[in-house]
Amino acid sequence: MKHVLEFEKPVMELREKIAELKRLTEDSEMDLNEEITTLEKRLEKLEKDVYDRMQPWDRVQMARHPERPTTLDYIDYLFTDFLEMHGDRLYGDDEAIVGGIAKFKGKPVTVIGHQRGKDTKENIRRNFGMPHPEGYRKALRLMKQADKFQRPVITFIDTKGAYPGKAAEERGQSEAIARNLFEMAGLSVPVVCVVIGEGGSGGALGLGIADKIFMLENSTYSVISPEGASSILWKDSSLAKKAAESMRITAYDLKELDVIDDVIPEIRGGAHRDIEAQSERIGEIIEQTIEELSKQERDQLLEERFHKYKKIGDYTFIDI
Repeated sequence: MKHVLEFEKPVMELREKIAELKRLTEDSEMDLNEEITTLEKRLEKLEKDVYDRMQPWDRVQMARHPERPTTLDYIDYLFTDFLEMHGDRLYGDDEAIVGGIAKFKGKPVTVIGHQRGKDTKENIRRNFGMPHPEGYRKALRLMKQADKFQRPVITFIDTKGAYPGKAAEERGQSEAIARNLFEMAGLSVPVVCVVIGEGGSGGALGLGIADKIFMLENSTYSVISPEGASSILWKDSSLAKKAAESMRITAYDLKELDVIDDVIPEIRGGAHRDIEAQSERIGEIIEQTIEELSKQERDQLLEERFHKYKKIGDYTFIDI
């Protein structure tokens, strides 16, 4: 792997040692099979200890892994005949959000997602996955088209947040996100959302109003980044690890809080280790969910979507 996270280093060092012994065995007459077997058993135990006991900050780092699969990666594995559409018909095209028509298991769907880059050049092109208003308006255009032609909508969330720059604010960033929230709540077709990386603030919510919301095991979903939260709470962004632990932003925390519907297990070590296998896991969940939602009448779909969001959080009605 090109990029190794701090908590993964013991695992990677042991893997490299095993690989080196295997090379020596192939290149010479030395019999190191016994040593290799012993180290492989130790590696299996170490991986279990490291990856099955990840802390919130470890998952934040995993969600930000530069090799983590993006929306377009999953589109390649999960969908066929993908036709990407561009532009919001108001201002321009935003490459931080990609979307279009595709076939999923032979049936037409609309797929939309945040798109970040995997290197500096692509990140600049994609604005590091932080959309401008035209990105959300493009997404809304595609969703309305899906509603018109009765195609299920599948969204992938992977953004630090909407772009907070002056130009984005001038073009109505907040209004664009709010409009998406309003319109998505009333779509008459099944909407399925999968958080595949970071789900940051309103930038994530702009694609996140759905009948069912799933998160990959090592993704995060929060109102603000741990660095931002620690800056506000303790005036020190270096306390991000502490903030991540208290914010409850991991998939398992949010499942416990009923913010999301379920957690999709990841390949041990992260989705980037086997994109094809990870895509299969995501595909199974999406297929099952769309099949269930498609059986519902429009009124039932809308009513259950309304109650889904109404029951999030604790509150009390007071008669005045």
